[in-house]
Amino acid sequence: MKTVVVLGGYGNFGKRIVENLAKTAGITILIAGRNNDKAIALAKHLQPKVAAILAPLVIDIFADDFKARLTSLAPFLVIHTSGPFQGQDYRVPNACIECGSHYIDLADDRRFVCDINQLDSKAKEKGVLIVSGASSVPGLSSAVVDHYQNQFSTIESINLAIAPGNKAERGVATVAAILSYTGHPLSVFKGGHWQDVYGWMDSRVNDFGSFVGKRCLANVDVPDLELFPNRYNVSQQVSFQAGLELGILHWTMVGMAYLSKIGIVKSWAPLAKAIVSTSNLFLPFGTQDGAMEVLISGQDHSNKTKQIKWTLYAPKGNGPYIPTLSSIVLAKKLLSNEAFIAKQGVGAIPCAGLFELDDFSHYFDTLGITYQQEMSLDNQVQHI
Repeated sequence: MKTVVVLGGYGNFGKRIVENLAKTAGITILIAGRNNDKAIALAKHLQPKVAAILAPLVIDIFADDFKARLTSLAPFLVIHTSGPFQGQDYRVPNACIECGSHYIDLADDRRFVCDINQLDSKAKEKGVLIVSGASSVPGLSSAVVDHYQNQFSTIESINLAIAPGNKAERGVATVAAILSYTGHPLSVFKGGHWQDVYGWMDSRVNDFGSFVGKRCLANVDVPDLELFPNRYNVSQQVSFQAGLELGILHWTMVGMAYLSKIGIVKSWAPLAKAIVSTSNLFLPFGTQDGAMEVLISGQDHSNKTKQIKWTLYAPKGNGPYIPTLSSIVLAKKLLSNEAFIAKQGVGAIPCAGLFELDDFSHYFDTLGITYQQEMSLDNQVQHI
Protein backbone atom coordinates (compact mmCIF):
# COMPACT_ATOMS: atom_id res chain seq x y z
CA MET A 1 0.00 0.00 0.00
CA LYS A 2 1.38 3.40 -1.00
CA THR A 3 1.63 6.15 1.59
CA VAL A 4 0.93 9.78 0.69
CA VAL A 5 1.92 12.52 3.14
CA VAL A 6 0.04 15.81 2.69
CA LEU A 7 1.91 18.52 4.58
CA GLY A 8 -0.60 21.12 5.73
CA GLY A 9 -3.27 18.50 5.02
CA TYR A 10 -6.00 20.24 7.01
CA GLY A 11 -5.26 23.71 5.61
CA ASN A 12 -7.08 25.74 2.97
CA PHE A 13 -5.61 23.82 0.02
CA GLY A 14 -4.43 20.67 1.77
CA LYS A 15 -7.90 19.62 2.89
CA ARG A 16 -9.16 19.82 -0.69
CA ILE A 17 -6.30 17.63 -1.91
CA VAL A 18 -6.93 15.09 0.85
CA GLU A 19 -10.66 15.07 0.10
CA ASN A 20 -10.03 14.27 -3.56
CA LEU A 21 -7.19 11.77 -3.21
CA ALA A 22 -9.12 9.97 -0.47
CA LYS A 23 -11.40 8.58 -3.17
CA THR A 24 -8.45 6.45 -4.34
CA ALA A 25 -8.43 2.89 -3.01
CA GLY A 26 -5.27 1.14 -1.89
CA ILE A 27 -3.45 4.13 -0.41
CA THR A 28 -2.88 5.60 3.03
CA ILE A 29 -3.04 9.39 3.37
CA LEU A 30 -1.32 10.99 6.32
CA ILE A 31 -2.90 14.36 7.11
CA ALA A 32 0.20 16.12 8.34
CA GLY A 33 0.81 19.30 10.30
CA ARG A 34 1.44 20.65 13.77
CA ASN A 35 -2.21 20.58 14.92
CA ASN A 36 -3.26 17.03 15.72
CA ASP A 37 -6.85 18.01 16.57
CA LYS A 38 -7.45 19.54 13.13
CA ALA A 39 -5.95 16.51 11.39
CA ILE A 40 -8.09 14.11 13.43
CA ALA A 41 -11.22 16.16 12.77
CA LEU A 42 -10.69 16.08 9.00
CA ALA A 43 -9.93 12.34 9.03
CA LYS A 44 -13.10 11.60 11.03
CA HIS A 45 -15.17 13.79 8.73
CA LEU A 46 -13.97 12.14 5.54
CA GLN A 47 -13.24 8.51 6.51
CA PRO A 48 -16.81 7.09 6.39
CA LYS A 49 -17.26 8.08 2.74
CA VAL A 50 -13.82 7.50 1.16
CA ALA A 51 -11.78 4.55 -0.10
CA ALA A 52 -8.33 5.48 1.21
CA ILE A 53 -7.13 5.02 4.78
CA LEU A 54 -6.76 8.38 6.55
CA ALA A 55 -4.61 9.08 9.59
CA PRO A 56 -3.30 12.18 11.36
CA LEU A 57 0.41 12.93 11.53
CA VAL A 58 1.93 15.54 13.83
CA ILE A 59 5.08 16.79 12.14
CA ASP A 60 6.93 20.09 11.81
CA ILE A 61 8.86 20.71 8.60
CA PHE A 62 11.21 23.05 10.48
CA ALA A 63 12.05 20.58 13.27
CA ASP A 64 15.52 19.08 13.45
CA ASP A 65 14.12 15.56 13.23
CA PHE A 66 11.88 16.24 10.22
CA LYS A 67 14.00 14.27 7.72
CA ALA A 68 14.42 11.31 10.07
CA ARG A 69 10.69 11.16 10.80
CA LEU A 70 9.79 11.41 7.12
CA THR A 71 12.27 8.64 6.27
CA SER A 72 10.71 6.38 8.92
CA LEU A 73 7.34 6.72 7.16
CA ALA A 74 8.77 5.60 3.78
CA PRO A 75 6.21 7.65 1.79
CA PHE A 76 5.65 7.07 -1.90
CA LEU A 77 4.65 10.70 -2.37
CA VAL A 78 4.81 13.91 -0.35
CA ILE A 79 2.57 16.86 -1.25
CA HIS A 80 3.76 20.11 0.33
CA THR A 81 1.01 22.73 0.82
CA SER A 82 2.48 24.50 3.87
CA GLY A 83 3.11 28.01 2.62
CA PRO A 84 4.02 30.72 2.38
CA PHE A 85 6.93 29.43 0.30
CA GLN A 86 8.55 32.87 0.18
CA GLY A 87 11.71 32.51 2.24
CA GLN A 88 11.50 28.71 2.59
CA ASP A 89 14.57 26.68 1.75
CA TYR A 90 14.53 23.26 0.09
CA ARG A 91 14.55 21.20 3.29
CA VAL A 92 11.30 19.42 2.36
CA PRO A 93 12.16 18.39 -1.22
CA ASN A 94 15.69 17.52 -0.09
CA ALA A 95 14.30 15.26 2.62
CA CYS A 96 12.02 13.63 0.03
CA ILE A 97 14.94 12.98 -2.29
CA GLU A 98 16.99 11.41 0.49
CA CYS A 99 14.17 9.10 1.56
CA GLY A 100 13.28 8.18 -2.03
CA SER A 101 9.89 9.85 -2.17
CA HIS A 102 8.28 11.67 -5.07
CA TYR A 103 7.39 15.27 -4.22
CA ILE A 104 4.82 17.86 -5.36
CA ASP A 105 4.27 21.35 -3.99
CA LEU A 106 1.81 24.19 -4.53
CA ALA A 107 4.49 26.87 -4.34
CA ASP A 108 3.76 30.19 -5.98
CA ASP A 109 7.06 31.80 -4.97
CA ARG A 110 9.05 32.68 -8.05
CA ARG A 111 12.48 31.78 -6.71
CA PHE A 112 11.31 28.58 -5.02
CA VAL A 113 9.74 27.26 -8.22
CA CYS A 114 12.22 28.53 -10.80
CA ASP A 115 15.29 27.35 -8.87
CA ILE A 116 13.99 23.87 -8.04
CA ASN A 117 16.12 22.44 -10.86
CA GLN A 118 19.20 22.89 -8.66
CA LEU A 119 18.02 19.62 -7.08
CA ASP A 120 17.75 17.90 -10.47
CA SER A 121 20.90 15.78 -10.35
CA LYS A 122 20.20 14.56 -6.81
CA ALA A 123 16.62 13.66 -7.74
CA LYS A 124 17.77 11.73 -10.80
CA GLU A 125 20.31 9.80 -8.74
CA LYS A 126 17.54 8.73 -6.37
CA GLY A 127 15.02 8.06 -9.16
CA VAL A 128 12.35 10.43 -7.89
CA LEU A 129 10.25 13.19 -9.45
CA ILE A 130 10.36 16.56 -7.67
CA VAL A 131 7.79 19.05 -9.01
CA SER A 132 7.36 22.62 -7.80
CA GLY A 133 4.50 24.97 -8.66
CA ALA A 134 1.72 22.40 -9.20
CA SER A 135 -0.96 25.04 -8.74
CA SER A 136 -2.92 27.57 -10.79
CA VAL A 137 0.45 28.93 -11.87
CA PRO A 138 2.48 27.63 -13.56
CA GLY A 139 0.68 24.26 -13.52
CA LEU A 140 -2.70 25.12 -15.05
CA SER A 141 -1.56 28.29 -16.82
CA SER A 142 1.19 26.43 -18.72
CA ALA A 143 -1.26 23.67 -19.68
CA VAL A 144 -3.48 26.33 -21.25
CA VAL A 145 -0.64 27.94 -23.22
CA ASP A 146 0.68 24.52 -24.27
CA HIS A 147 -2.78 23.69 -25.62
CA TYR A 148 -2.79 26.65 -28.00
CA GLN A 149 0.92 27.13 -28.68
CA ASN A 150 0.96 25.27 -31.99
CA GLN A 151 -1.60 27.67 -33.46
CA PHE A 152 1.01 30.44 -33.43
CA SER A 153 4.14 30.86 -35.52
CA THR A 154 5.23 33.62 -33.13
CA ILE A 155 3.92 34.50 -29.69
CA GLU A 156 4.28 38.19 -28.94
CA SER A 157 2.62 38.35 -25.53
CA ILE A 158 1.03 36.22 -22.81
CA ASN A 159 -1.10 38.10 -20.31
CA LEU A 160 -2.55 36.21 -17.36
CA ALA A 161 -5.06 37.34 -14.75
CA ILE A 162 -6.89 35.89 -11.75
CA ALA A 163 -9.87 37.50 -10.01
CA PRO A 164 -11.26 35.58 -7.00
CA GLY A 165 -14.69 36.27 -5.58
CA ASN A 166 -14.71 38.20 -2.31
CA LYS A 167 -16.61 35.43 -0.49
CA ALA A 168 -14.13 32.73 -1.54
CA GLU A 169 -12.11 31.25 1.31
CA ARG A 170 -8.64 32.76 1.70
CA GLY A 171 -5.76 31.44 3.76
CA VAL A 172 -3.27 33.41 5.83
CA ALA A 173 -0.33 31.80 4.01
CA THR A 174 -1.63 32.91 0.60
CA VAL A 175 -2.17 36.46 1.84
CA ALA A 176 1.27 36.54 3.49
CA ALA A 177 2.83 35.47 0.20
CA ILE A 178 1.18 38.35 -1.66
CA LEU A 179 2.07 40.86 1.05
CA SER A 180 5.73 39.83 0.93
CA TYR A 181 6.21 41.56 -2.45
CA THR A 182 3.48 44.23 -2.25
CA GLY A 183 5.16 47.49 -3.23
CA HIS A 184 8.47 45.78 -4.05
CA PRO A 185 10.12 45.66 -7.51
CA LEU A 186 9.39 42.65 -9.72
CA SER A 187 11.44 41.84 -12.81
CA VAL A 188 9.17 41.27 -15.82
CA PHE A 189 9.64 40.81 -19.56
CA LYS A 190 7.97 43.88 -21.05
CA GLY A 191 8.52 45.75 -24.30
CA GLY A 192 10.93 43.07 -25.45
CA HIS A 193 13.32 43.40 -22.49
CA TRP A 194 13.50 42.82 -18.76
CA GLN A 195 12.45 45.69 -16.52
CA ASP A 196 11.04 46.32 -13.05
CA VAL A 197 7.43 46.90 -12.08
CA TYR A 198 6.03 47.03 -8.53
CA GLY A 199 3.90 44.46 -6.75
CA TRP A 200 0.20 45.32 -6.50
CA MET A 201 0.61 48.49 -8.57
CA ASP A 202 -0.21 49.45 -12.19
CA SER A 203 -3.87 48.89 -11.37
CA ARG A 204 -6.26 48.50 -14.29
CA VAL A 205 -9.77 47.19 -15.00
CA ASN A 206 -10.26 43.97 -16.95
CA ASP A 207 -13.57 42.71 -18.33
CA PHE A 208 -13.88 38.96 -17.68
CA GLY A 209 -17.21 38.76 -19.45
CA SER A 210 -20.79 38.38 -18.28
CA PHE A 211 -20.08 35.83 -15.55
CA VAL A 212 -18.02 38.07 -13.24
CA GLY A 213 -17.89 41.29 -15.24
CA LYS A 214 -15.21 43.92 -14.69
CA ARG A 215 -12.59 43.48 -11.98
CA CYS A 216 -9.63 45.59 -10.89
CA LEU A 217 -6.21 44.00 -11.32
CA ALA A 218 -2.66 44.79 -10.19
CA ASN A 219 0.83 43.29 -10.54
CA VAL A 220 1.48 39.94 -8.87
CA ASP A 221 4.77 38.02 -8.74
CA VAL A 222 4.50 34.44 -10.01
CA PRO A 223 6.93 31.90 -11.58
CA ASP A 224 5.28 32.32 -15.00
CA LEU A 225 6.87 35.77 -15.36
CA GLU A 226 10.30 34.13 -15.46
CA LEU A 227 9.49 30.77 -17.04
CA PHE A 228 7.23 31.75 -19.94
CA PRO A 229 9.42 34.17 -21.96
CA ASN A 230 11.94 31.42 -22.73
CA ARG A 231 9.55 28.46 -22.71
CA TYR A 232 7.32 30.03 -25.38
CA ASN A 233 9.92 32.25 -27.08
CA VAL A 234 7.80 35.34 -26.34
CA SER A 235 8.97 38.41 -28.22
CA GLN A 236 7.33 41.27 -26.31
CA GLN A 237 5.64 40.68 -22.96
CA VAL A 238 4.58 38.28 -20.23
CA SER A 239 2.39 39.75 -17.51
CA PHE A 240 0.44 38.48 -14.54
CA GLN A 241 -2.09 40.43 -12.51
CA ALA A 242 -4.69 39.65 -9.87
CA GLY A 243 -7.23 41.69 -7.98
CA LEU A 244 -9.81 41.85 -5.24
CA GLU A 245 -13.49 42.00 -6.10
CA LEU A 246 -14.34 44.83 -3.71
CA GLY A 247 -12.90 48.17 -4.76
CA ILE A 248 -12.31 49.27 -1.17
CA LEU A 249 -10.06 46.26 -0.51
CA HIS A 250 -8.31 46.44 -3.88
CA TRP A 251 -7.45 50.12 -3.60
CA THR A 252 -6.38 49.70 0.02
CA MET A 253 -3.84 47.16 -1.25
CA VAL A 254 -2.69 49.60 -3.93
CA GLY A 255 -2.21 52.23 -1.22
CA MET A 256 -0.27 49.77 0.92
CA ALA A 257 1.92 49.00 -2.09
CA TYR A 258 2.68 52.68 -2.51
CA LEU A 259 3.70 52.99 1.15
CA SER A 260 6.14 50.10 0.67
CA LYS A 261 7.42 51.49 -2.60
CA ILE A 262 8.41 54.81 -0.99
CA GLY A 263 9.96 53.02 1.99
CA ILE A 264 7.50 53.86 4.78
CA VAL A 265 6.61 50.17 5.33
CA LYS A 266 9.32 47.59 4.70
CA SER A 267 6.97 44.60 4.47
CA TRP A 268 3.29 44.01 5.15
CA ALA A 269 3.73 40.22 5.48
CA PRO A 270 4.05 40.19 9.32
CA LEU A 271 0.54 41.68 9.47
CA ALA A 272 -1.02 38.91 7.35
CA LYS A 273 -3.24 37.50 10.12
CA ALA A 274 -4.56 40.93 11.08
CA ILE A 275 -5.17 41.85 7.44
CA VAL A 276 -7.07 38.61 6.80
CA SER A 277 -9.17 39.20 9.92
CA THR A 278 -9.95 42.72 8.77
CA SER A 279 -10.82 41.61 5.24
CA ASN A 280 -13.17 38.98 6.69
CA LEU A 281 -15.36 41.79 7.96
CA PHE A 282 -16.26 42.37 4.30
CA LEU A 283 -17.29 38.74 3.62
CA PRO A 284 -21.02 39.60 3.50
CA PHE A 285 -20.32 41.70 0.40
CA GLY A 286 -19.39 40.71 -3.14
CA THR A 287 -19.82 37.23 -4.63
CA GLN A 288 -18.43 33.70 -4.56
CA ASP A 289 -17.60 33.85 -8.26
CA GLY A 290 -14.05 33.98 -9.57
CA ALA A 291 -12.32 33.95 -12.95
CA MET A 292 -8.98 33.26 -14.56
CA GLU A 293 -7.88 34.54 -17.97
CA VAL A 294 -5.05 33.59 -20.31
CA LEU A 295 -4.62 35.90 -23.29
CA ILE A 296 -2.14 34.84 -26.00
CA SER A 297 -1.29 37.22 -28.84
CA GLY A 298 0.96 36.81 -31.87
CA GLN A 299 1.06 35.67 -35.49
CA ASP A 300 -0.51 32.54 -36.92
CA HIS A 301 1.16 30.35 -39.55
CA SER A 302 -0.18 32.59 -42.34
CA ASN A 303 1.38 35.66 -40.67
CA LYS A 304 -2.02 36.98 -39.66
CA THR A 305 -2.47 38.73 -36.33
CA LYS A 306 -3.99 36.22 -33.94
CA GLN A 307 -5.25 36.37 -30.37
CA ILE A 308 -6.73 33.60 -28.24
CA LYS A 309 -8.47 34.34 -24.95
CA TRP A 310 -9.16 31.47 -22.54
CA THR A 311 -11.41 32.44 -19.62
CA LEU A 312 -12.24 30.12 -16.74
CA TYR A 313 -15.23 30.73 -14.47
CA ALA A 314 -15.45 29.31 -10.94
CA PRO A 315 -18.89 29.67 -9.31
CA LYS A 316 -20.24 28.98 -5.81
CA GLY A 317 -16.98 29.55 -3.97
CA ASN A 318 -15.16 26.78 -5.86
CA GLY A 319 -12.27 29.08 -6.83
CA PRO A 320 -9.99 27.79 -4.01
CA TYR A 321 -10.15 24.32 -5.59
CA ILE A 322 -8.38 25.56 -8.72
CA PRO A 323 -4.91 25.92 -7.12
CA THR A 324 -5.15 22.28 -5.97
CA LEU A 325 -6.08 20.66 -9.28
CA SER A 326 -2.59 20.48 -10.78
CA SER A 327 -1.34 18.65 -7.70
CA ILE A 328 -4.31 16.29 -7.71
CA VAL A 329 -3.91 15.48 -11.41
CA LEU A 330 -0.18 14.87 -11.02
CA ALA A 331 -0.56 12.85 -7.82
CA LYS A 332 -3.10 10.53 -9.45
CA LYS A 333 -0.82 10.03 -12.45
CA LEU A 334 1.99 9.02 -10.10
CA LEU A 335 -0.21 6.75 -7.99
CA SER A 336 -2.04 4.92 -10.74
CA ASN A 337 0.15 4.99 -13.82
CA GLU A 338 3.60 3.49 -13.56
CA ALA A 339 4.21 4.32 -17.21
CA PHE A 340 3.94 8.03 -16.37
CA ILE A 341 7.37 8.10 -14.71
CA ALA A 342 8.86 6.01 -17.50
CA LYS A 343 7.58 8.54 -20.03
CA GLN A 344 8.18 11.72 -18.01
CA GLY A 345 11.43 10.71 -16.40
CA VAL A 346 12.69 11.76 -13.01
CA GLY A 347 14.42 14.88 -11.73
CA ALA A 348 13.51 18.25 -10.22
CA ILE A 349 11.48 20.62 -12.39
CA PRO A 350 8.92 23.43 -12.30
CA CYS A 351 5.39 22.25 -13.03
CA ALA A 352 5.11 22.85 -16.77
CA GLY A 353 4.55 20.40 -19.61
CA LEU A 354 3.47 17.55 -17.33
CA PHE A 355 -0.14 17.18 -18.42
CA GLU A 356 -2.78 18.22 -20.94
CA LEU A 357 -5.54 20.76 -20.50
CA ASP A 358 -8.00 17.89 -20.97
CA ASP A 359 -6.65 16.31 -17.76
CA PHE A 360 -8.56 18.98 -15.84
CA SER A 361 -11.92 18.40 -17.57
CA HIS A 362 -13.29 15.87 -15.08
CA TYR A 363 -12.52 18.14 -12.13
CA PHE A 364 -13.96 21.19 -13.85
CA ASP A 365 -17.19 19.30 -14.53
CA THR A 366 -17.44 18.00 -10.95
CA LEU A 367 -16.98 21.49 -9.50
CA GLY A 368 -19.22 23.28 -12.00
CA ILE A 369 -16.19 25.17 -13.36
CA THR A 370 -16.48 26.19 -17.01
CA TYR A 371 -14.33 27.98 -19.53
CA GLN A 372 -14.78 29.87 -22.78
CA GLN A 373 -12.42 30.12 -25.73
CA GLU A 374 -12.40 33.17 -27.98
CA MET A 375 -10.23 33.71 -31.04
CA SER A 376 -9.52 36.92 -32.90
CA LEU A 377 -7.95 36.69 -36.35
CA ASP A 378 -7.12 40.03 -37.98
CA ASN A 379 -9.52 41.58 -35.46
CA GLN A 380 -12.42 39.29 -36.38
CA VAL A 381 -13.67 37.67 -33.16
CA GLN A 382 -15.19 34.21 -32.97
CA HIS A 383 -15.87 31.66 -30.20
CA ILE A 384 -14.03 28.36 -30.49
